[in-house]
Amino acid sequence: MADRHTLERLSEEYRTEVPDDLRAARSFDWYLDALYDDPEIARNAHQRVADMFDHYGTHYDEEHGVVEYALAAEDPLHDGENVFYGREVHEAIHEFVNKVKSGARGLGPEKRIKLLLGPVGSGKSHFDWLVRRYFEAYTREDAGRMYTFRWVDLCSVIDDQDPDDDVVRSPMSQDPLVLLPRPQRQAVIDDLNERLDAPYTLRNEQHPDPASEFYLNELLAHYDDDLQRVLDEHVEVVRLVADENRRQSIETFEPKDKKNQDETELTGDVNYAKLAVYGESDPRAFDYAGAFCNANRGLFSGEELLKLQREFLYDFLHASQESTIKPKNNPRIDIDQVIVGRTNMPEYREKTGDEKMEAFNDRTKRIDYPYVLEYESEAKIYEKMLANADVPNVNVEPHALEMAGLFGVLTRLEEPTDETVTLVEKAKAYNGELEDEEIDRRKLREDAAESADIGEGMDGISARFVGDEIAEAIMDATHRDRSHLSPLSVFDHFEANLGGHGSIAAEDLDRYERLLDLVREEYRERAIEDVRHALAYDVDELRRQGEKYMDHVMAYIDDDTVDDDLTGRETEPDETFLRAVEEQLDVPSDRKDDFRQEVSNWVSRRAREGRGFDPQENDRLRRALERKLWEDKKHNINFSALVSATDLDDEDRSAWVDALVDRGYSEDGAAEVLEYAGAAVARSEMADDGD
Repeated sequence: MADRHTLERLSEEYRTEVPDDLRAARSFDWYLDALYDDPEIARNAHQRVADMFDHYGTHYDEEHGVVEYALAAEDPLHDGENVFYGREVHEAIHEFVNKVKSGARGLGPEKRIKLLLGPVGSGKSHFDWLVRRYFEAYTREDAGRMYTFRWVDLCSVIDDQDPDDDVVRSPMSQDPLVLLPRPQRQAVIDDLNERLDAPYTLRNEQHPDPASEFYLNELLAHYDDDLQRVLDEHVEVVRLVADENRRQSIETFEPKDKKNQDETELTGDVNYAKLAVYGESDPRAFDYAGAFCNANRGLFSGEELLKLQREFLYDFLHASQESTIKPKNNPRIDIDQVIVGRTNMPEYREKTGDEKMEAFNDRTKRIDYPYVLEYESEAKIYEKMLANADVPNVNVEPHALEMAGLFGVLTRLEEPTDETVTLVEKAKAYNGELEDEEIDRRKLREDAAESADIGEGMDGISARFVGDEIAEAIMDATHRDRSHLSPLSVFDHFEANLGGHGSIAAEDLDRYERLLDLVREEYRERAIEDVRHALAYDVDELRRQGEKYMDHVMAYIDDDTVDDDLTGRETEPDETFLRAVEEQLDVPSDRKDDFRQEVSNWVSRRAREGRGFDPQENDRLRRALERKLWEDKKHNINFSALVSATDLDDEDRSAWVDALVDRGYSEDGAAEVLEYAGAAVARSEMADDGD
């Protein structure tokens, strides 16, 4: 019997996840000592969020000059369930974190709304969601801990205090340091900054919230301004853990019906239950339940932010620029939070074209969050979708997800300005299949940035649409008792449903259908390549040919000779053999030296890393050798049998199916691709023989 999760075991596991001091009440004096031991406890929201990204790990991508944060690139908290793919996406995340880190240093972005702008289904909402989950987790760890305070034993001093309010938690979850008068607080902060090992300095110039300021003044008056006695006898310091469900240091805000929008949703409102107790102008009669109040010390997340009415967005002006909010009939309240907004393209265009929104637009830092533009990275999104779902017992055939990704990417790319480069070639260049010597990727990106309305990848078909059609194709396969999902069936679902999808404009349909035809043709070439591989592939021969090629390349570069395997004599490099391999990739004669040097450098890098030569790990060399192998072996293949045979028990055909199964096909899928591409291979070769 498998190991069971007993209640005792579950309870112990839960205890390990709870901070040791979660429910402890400490003195203010203890808090001061803790700050001197670990000044980072007093970080502001931008500083804490910035450190959170680094805390979970980073990797610097030297090729693209981008920091990849493990939070998004690996998702260690959820075993990789929420990994993000694609260079463009990680560039957007890198830019977002840079703005948070700049805000942590007080360089200006702390006074701005971080506005994630992207098309529907680009993943910006999911990234925002993931940041909130990690912030919750980070504040539960020692590295991310923060504290707030509560007032206690108030009724013993304040005559009209409601007995239900004898203990009052800081309504804004403020740092206990706000209870120190400004001069004394700054002296402490100066001490802490001398001890702080961080790229930023600590700051705290906030006023206590109005209710806390009321209690502080009342107590100081009672104790003849004996601050120590006030803090010792009436303040307890408690651990603060961010929790979105409890609306504690994380808050999400969604637009409502325009006619029913009320600024009190953001800034808080009168607590009518306390109004009769304390009176209208008493700060104790205010309910700090607004979204900005709840988000204090953490993250404010505004969904579809620009769908809000213009007047409703005015509250964001002071919240961002001055870090204050102004509830009705109340003084300004200081806030400390990272304000993140999300919006789609139509709302952004509408608001940026509105002159009356100039002040709001000036207080935003736009971060473009585009679709993925590398189709293999796009395919990983679909792989993740399937890995996280209960998928029927259906084999996803080779190229199904990659070709689906290619279709999605083609709809997002700007047409190349260089007429010698096709859109498919551009997609392959972005995917890393073509070297810069063949197509200049940087130039392609620069040209696209100039020609695009806002940026490349900011429109097109979403991964959500493609994923939905893959899911439909899988379910269709199960209904038809098919055990495999082929690229052809995915294409059929695309074609059938493009016109009925609400996010696809009618004027784009003809172009998308033409792009789908390009993807069909690309898949046809790959299917033919797979069939050729099945008919002639030999791993050992591929390695022997690869080693021979490299021996002759190194001799050619070093102007040296090679040992002839048959005679044992020194001979010149075999130029005929070298060109026979290189011509399989259409490497022209005047570019052969570049190609040979490139492969030589690759082998040298592997040798320095202690890795042996394996031609299958160099995509271009592998493809060249495979095609050369095909040319050498195709004359021994019975192509007539390939065209006419339908019986899977046929010895040759069974061997071909087995070879395709070794490449990831199911038996039914292998039979399908043989029927689809095998006949084309056979007819082509028979025609060549006839010529």
